[in-house]
Amino acid sequence: MKIGIYGYGNLGRGVEAALRQNPDMEIVGVFTRRDPSSLKTVTGIPVYAADTAEDFTTVIDVMIICGGSASDLPEMTPCLARHFNVIDSFDTHARIPEHFARVEKAAMTTGHTALISAGWDPGLFSLARLYMNTVLPEGRDYTFWGRGVSQGHSDAIRRIPGVRDARQYTVPVPEALEQVRSGADPDLTTRQKHTRECYVVAEDGADRALIEKQIREMPNYFADYDTSVTFITEEEMKRDHAELPHGGQVIRSGSTGESGKHRHVMEFSLKLDSNPEFTGSVLVACARAVGRMNSRGIFGCKTLFDVAPADLSPLSPEEIRKKLL
Repeated sequence: MKIGIYGYGNLGRGVEAALRQNPDMEIVGVFTRRDPSSLKTVTGIPVYAADTAEDFTTVIDVMIICGGSASDLPEMTPCLARHFNVIDSFDTHARIPEHFARVEKAAMTTGHTALISAGWDPGLFSLARLYMNTVLPEGRDYTFWGRGVSQGHSDAIRRIPGVRDARQYTVPVPEALEQVRSGADPDLTTRQKHTRECYVVAEDGADRALIEKQIREMPNYFADYDTSVTFITEEEMKRDHAELPHGGQVIRSGSTGESGKHRHVMEFSLKLDSNPEFTGSVLVACARAVGRMNSRGIFGCKTLFDVAPADLSPLSPEEIRKKLL
């Protein structure tokens, strides 16, 4: 299967690394909005200008789009879905229905298959919630993220005028997490479950008070959380915040039996040294499924809910049954 990578930031490099572990796939090239001659890939794969992507429509089986959810993917994914089978990691939960509708219209017009919001949340955590809800119909869901760097939230801060660089850490409130794991079924607000820590390198002369205000009041990202903003130097950013760890838990507490006599707690958790490399690995597995679905005439926009688990694997059905069932 021939793969294109559209965008070459942290996530694009994560996809490149993941593709090296999947011998049934081959990278055609990276497509960038930067000057291609200024970009050197880790594995030496070719780099092309983004506006030449359409020249590769007969070569690329699936284009993996590695842009940010704040402003890149809402434009990139529908546009590219007219020309390629595509996959993205759109993670602004509140806007997924709107994004889905736009991508569905674009992909259906030209008979392509698009998978949106793949990654670990949305993505693997979404699947965990679905499985848990079907197994324990009487219960309550809880999702905790971190402590880790959110690429989407960090990107959203970097889009603010006057910001040179930023890292945003999502941090679970320990007391809330322990309450849920105990099966206590607490009523928790968004603010009670997580805090957000923002580390910002500002441009020289930038209005720091205005930057902080814009961060704290940003809808869908920070407005509903207790958020701290710390301004640091570029040297401190490189020294203390170069890594991109993340993780979290999906927990469902429920009951079965007469009058809910028996209590159960289901949990799916991740602890990630590298958020972009793990997310890239999810995208690559999903790209395999997108190619297979398209070959069967399954067109339009999809999510991980629509993907047969076996389509994610390079193994044959016989091997899957033997090794994993």
